[in-house]
Amino acid sequence: MKCGKMLARTIAAAILTASLAACGGGGGGPAADRSVSLETYTPDQIFERGEFELSRNRTDDAAYYFSEVERLYPYSSWARRALIMQAYSFHQGRDYPESRAAAQRYIDFYPTEEDAAYAQYLLALSYYDQIDEVGRDQGLTFQALQALRMVIENYPDSEYATSAILKFDLAFDHLAGKEMEVGRYYLKRSHYSAAIKRFRVVVEDFQTTTHTPEALHRLVEAYLSLGLDDEAQTAGAILGHNYQSTQWYEDSYRLLTGRGLEPTSRGNNWLSRIYRQTVKGEWL
Repeated sequence: MKCGKMLARTIAAAILTASLAACGGGGGGPAADRSVSLETYTPDQIFERGEFELSRNRTDDAAYYFSEVERLYPYSSWARRALIMQAYSFHQGRDYPESRAAAQRYIDFYPTEEDAAYAQYLLALSYYDQIDEVGRDQGLTFQALQALRMVIENYPDSEYATSAILKFDLAFDHLAGKEMEVGRYYLKRSHYSAAIKRFRVVVEDFQTTTHTPEALHRLVEAYLSLGLDDEAQTAGAILGHNYQSTQWYEDSYRLLTGRGLEPTSRGNNWLSRIYRQTVKGEWL
């Protein structure tokens, strides 16, 4: 009896796949015929159809079948599985708003389930994968950072935490890159005060990123151009202490010594406070 039921289910799934594939054509053909009623099929049969569409990269059709599982069998375990697969299918198809919406529904409906961590990770990816070139608006980068932080803080023991940390660091570095680009723009046009504001943001708020050595060097350049030797020397001192082996320090050292100056902390300015904190460990 049990074997008979399994055979009947297998035959029904094969019929569903064959009939809908005939309507939809091959991988490069038209979309599957969604007028075909799915109400007579079991949730696992419809789910398998979604997996089939996903296997041939028909992500929109895959998401449709997974959504039908959720619609027709909302209280089944298949609905829960189908919802996370919807989020994945939409993401694979680069429909990031729909992927985000499906992932958020999963988090709202099933916050304690095992796949909740993956749903949060997909939600974060829906922002992260849209981060454009440095010169574009960085609103999505901020949203990616917030969503990635949720993965790191809420699911620290999940398999996605390590990847989320890496992507968080890259997104953070991306924001610093934006500040550097704007700062360089102002520096080239001799708008030194505006440039200094941008480089200061990098040094103070993004000091763990790869852009900090260049930011300190650009501060040396900008302050020397304004005749603010104390600030220039202090920026050089921080650069020399933390990044002495870099080309940025060599360039700054050459600029300073060329004017009879040296990289040393002088005066009482924002850079001298950073020098005392990072070099001498004086935080008060």
